[in-house]
Amino acid sequence: MIDILKAKKAFAEYVKNYDIKNDKIRLKVEHIERVSQVAKKLATKLELEDEDIKLAELIGLLHDIGRFEQLKQYNTFVDKNSINHGEFGVHVLFNKKDGVIRNFIEDKQYDEIIKKSILNHNKDALYIPDDLTPRELLHTKIIRDSDKIDILNLLTFEKKETAWEKADLSDDVISDEIYKEFMEQKRINYGHRKSSADVLVGHFAYVFDFNFPESLELVRERKYFEKIYNRFEFNNKDTMDKYKKIYKKVLEHIENTLQNAKI
Repeated sequence: MIDILKAKKAFAEYVKNYDIKNDKIRLKVEHIERVSQVAKKLATKLELEDEDIKLAELIGLLHDIGRFEQLKQYNTFVDKNSINHGEFGVHVLFNKKDGVIRNFIEDKQYDEIIKKSILNHNKDALYIPDDLTPRELLHTKIIRDSDKIDILNLLTFEKKETAWEKADLSDDVISDEIYKEFMEQKRINYGHRKSSADVLVGHFAYVFDFNFPESLELVRERKYFEKIYNRFEFNNKDTMDKYKKIYKKVLEHIENTLQNAKI
């Protein structure tokens, strides 16, 4: 049995161990709570059974549980400079010495689904193992989409210096390599990014990585890509031309996908 109210109370108790006045902690708590609700909404749109809707909501609540200790121990949310937060979240929840999973749910039958969903939520899609059960894969896809949807929310409404560590991107340039990868709908190689503008293109590339048309429907309803696009102008003419073409391709991909899915 999944008791969502109990899980939410346990989450509220867990975050009391950290400085909620710290903007990074506050933003992470807000992100987690929104992801949980997006996962619930997405699972509902997918017409899943009530049990799986609650499970999706719970996984959303737990998916970034490793972030708090990550920040405390390493003073960063950047995995490459610290630890893989998905793997660390699984450790926080399930390690035999002091794992906290039973604070959130007493029933052990969902442990493997929760564990594998969190473990794979932040991996490159190419590296998700092919031995997941259908239910494990379903919930992995739900949390991956829900996480990206709320990242787009953050990029829409959060201060630019929070998302890109600077308030003005107008002098940034979109590199030819990143632009080519995007336009060919290839996986964006994050190692190729040379500027904050390239990072921005990487976020637009989420449009190719959503698992469900229902996710794109939510993104379209909330006009995230439109609002993000309108937040930026670039002084470099070539970059501005690239930016316009990138946005056009995003809109075309969403419309084509939803039309084919008849949503």
